[in-house]
Amino acid sequence: MTARTDASSRAVLDKAARENFPVAPFFLPAAWRNDLMAVYGCARLVDDAGDGDLPPGRGDAALLGVPGDAADDRLVLLDAIERDLLRAFDGAGGAGGTEGAGSTDGGPRHPLVRALRPTVLRHRLDPGPFLALIEANRQDQRTTRYATWDDLLAYCDLSANPVGRLVLAITGTTSPERLRRSDEICTALQIAEHLQDVAEDLARGRIYLPAEDMERFGVTEADLARPTGSRAVRDLVRFEADRARALLDAGAPLVGSVRGRLRLLLAGFVAGGRAALAALEDADHDPLPGPPRASRARLVREAAAALRGPRR
Repeated sequence: MTARTDASSRAVLDKAARENFPVAPFFLPAAWRNDLMAVYGCARLVDDAGDGDLPPGRGDAALLGVPGDAADDRLVLLDAIERDLLRAFDGAGGAGGTEGAGSTDGGPRHPLVRALRPTVLRHRLDPGPFLALIEANRQDQRTTRYATWDDLLAYCDLSANPVGRLVLAITGTTSPERLRRSDEICTALQIAEHLQDVAEDLARGRIYLPAEDMERFGVTEADLARPTGSRAVRDLVRFEADRARALLDAGAPLVGSVRGRLRLLLAGFVAGGRAALAALEDADHDPLPGPPRASRARLVREAAAALRGPRR
């Protein structure tokens, strides 16, 4: 790996520290940390390509074999990432593997995708969750508004839930009930992030507040473009935050279904969502001046509460 590609990959991985949840905390076994960071690196690469947030210089496009005249085309980049990811699964033998879709050049081209291949082999991962993340980003290019809550949940099933499913696969704890609860937690985390980032998403031309709810509360797109939220905007955000909180509470028993350091990790996921929602509440549910962020102290308190068990 050259210094340039190493810097590009590091810029992607460094974003882990700014997530609402711990990506690969220090208390996990080193093998788990490495595998989770490999998954995060690819997931972040996909999101950055879909959001137009790849590091400047078009280095990622060149690594993926995208010609210069298409280096800013997000759909072309996502297609190239998909092809590279399938190279990481070629011959891996996981369920739903990629026979016939393999590489003729010896493996993945992008260093973040190459770093994923040992994780794929070690855990016999399925490409499905990664393909779902790519499809979510494709959807972001053509769908910028969501009519109903169910439409938003379907998007979260592509954009968020695969991450939790990969965590369970890497830690060897997958079961039908855990998958269901993991999906509830991941969807809640995604919605909480969207509520924090209403202004930022609008600047990208996207709204993740269901249109039916905006109409119900009398909120227009012009209201979301103002420096501060009106009472109607705050009531709408509170309504969606309550929905996200209910999902978190439904998924929280996942924490108690496992033991050891994995339990701490999952408690951190739940705590990240609850702390984000608490930060919104502290801001009177007004995210328009800027994303409300939780303090580290609040995260620690919420993690301790998640470890104690369901709230009464």
